[in-house]
Amino acid sequence: METLNRATVRFKTNIKCGGCIAAVTPFLNAIEQLDGWNVDTANPDKILTVQTTDTGVGDEVRKAVERAGYKAEPMP
Repeated sequence: METLNRATVRFKTNIKCGGCIAAVTPFLNAIEQLDGWNVDTANPDKILTVQTTDTGVGDEVRKAVERAGYKAEPMP
């Protein structure tokens, strides 16, 4: 049985509230490689954290957030 390596990828966003989260939800949920995600709206940088087994998914996440009308910048 193969063990998948899970990775956490973070993005600085301008997702500010529950309504904003609702707007990006269908776009992020459509990305098959994501095991889960959340936005910390209490953090000044509005951090989007995604759990994935594919660390190359960052560009796809950024584009999905932009399609919803928001910005996402990968964090180191």
